[in-house]
Amino acid sequence: MGFFENVYEIVRKIPKGKVATYGQIAKLAGEPKKAKIVGWALHKNPYHGDVPCHRVVNRHGELAGGFAFGGREVQKELLIKEGIIFDANEKINLSIYLWKTNEES
Repeated sequence: MGFFENVYEIVRKIPKGKVATYGQIAKLAGEPKKAKIVGWALHKNPYHGDVPCHRVVNRHGELAGGFAFGGREVQKELLIKEGIIFDANEKINLSIYLWKTNEES
């Protein structure tokens, strides 16, 4: 399986109401230095509607600048519908909403 396909498989596992970071996905994919490539993979995602790319944010809990399927407002709207609350600075509190996996220490 190639890196992009591995990214898609990992992102499919992020539950509703949780988010993951690009770096977290890269680490889970076995390539911890490829956070930017994770972003590229999600931008190129051929499985629209199947891979919940909207659940991936940066390490500060900020939305993707160029969310591929409609922009920041669409990403924010999708996350709000899943119960995620944004602070006054448009950030997500990762201590509350970050996806915790069994693979991470």
